[in-house]
Amino acid sequence: MPAIAVDNILVLPRLPRPDETLRRRPVKQVVTAHKQREGAGFEVTRPFPSVDLRTADPFILLDQMGPVTYEPYEAKGAPWHPHRGFETVTYMLDGTMVHHDSNGGGGTIGEGDTQWMTAGSGILHDEVPPEELVVTGGLFHGIQLWVNLPRAMKFAAPRYQDLRGSELTLVSSHDGGALVRLIAGEVGGFEGPGSTHTPIAYAHASVSPGGQLETPWPQHFSAMVYVLSGSGTVGEDRRPVAEGQLAVFGPGDAITVAADDRQHNQTGDLEVLLLGGQPLREPVIQYGPFVMNTREEIIQAIEDFQSGRMGNIPAEHLTGKRLGT
Repeated sequence: MPAIAVDNILVLPRLPRPDETLRRRPVKQVVTAHKQREGAGFEVTRPFPSVDLRTADPFILLDQMGPVTYEPYEAKGAPWHPHRGFETVTYMLDGTMVHHDSNGGGGTIGEGDTQWMTAGSGILHDEVPPEELVVTGGLFHGIQLWVNLPRAMKFAAPRYQDLRGSELTLVSSHDGGALVRLIAGEVGGFEGPGSTHTPIAYAHASVSPGGQLETPWPQHFSAMVYVLSGSGTVGEDRRPVAEGQLAVFGPGDAITVAADDRQHNQTGDLEVLLLGGQPLREPVIQYGPFVMNTREEIIQAIEDFQSGRMGNIPAEHLTGKRLGT
């Protein structure tokens, strides 16, 4: 971490400072993430869904994978499995990840890169560490976000977006104290490269010690800040937050994040994700890798997967061979 950086933040375009007519969003809740095992046995830190935050409409799940330094032959991934009804967004901070899917999409993403898979009507895919990381070990750190699809798009055609770190929109806070990497959506008049079916905003910000990030935020979107590492405060009432905590904001037009004067982490900055979106306000029925609107649609998804209507694992992967070997 921090993935994509710049030599001189002062040369970047700057986010506008919210003027006094914009309402600062209050902090409704601070949630501490829990840890659990996923895939073939790798550990994730998950702020939602959880007992404290069961819904984050339009998002379904947020997992922080790592940071972890794997020993040789210790790295694990998520073998072939199905999805329907939502999108998976994987953003890498350290290390690399390999993706394949039954729709012909896939590739290797490294530091600062994002892979955006629309499962839609149904797809099979895997996400695994590259052979080199498995053999030699090394640092791994990534984020996976599940974005719900509206009822009308649940059966959209599957697609895959491969976003390189160099494609992200880089901007600074109004005073140059924070670097913001826009992955998708619009913030303060700037847009990220990700193409989304569900309107969202998604960014990674690095706030320098003692610095503050104030930015307009779409009024009709939800708003959350997740702390990847470091410590600071959120909102005008300066609610303390630290690594592994998620702040949920109430209604308003702008959000505020401030870094403590000293940061005891790898980068020396407060590292946060900014995320929010247009709430769908539709029923959500989830069964493992399927996210639909009704129980009947879940039953249909299971039957479609079992009958092969979500695609098939490509023959070259049935033997366990990974991309690039």
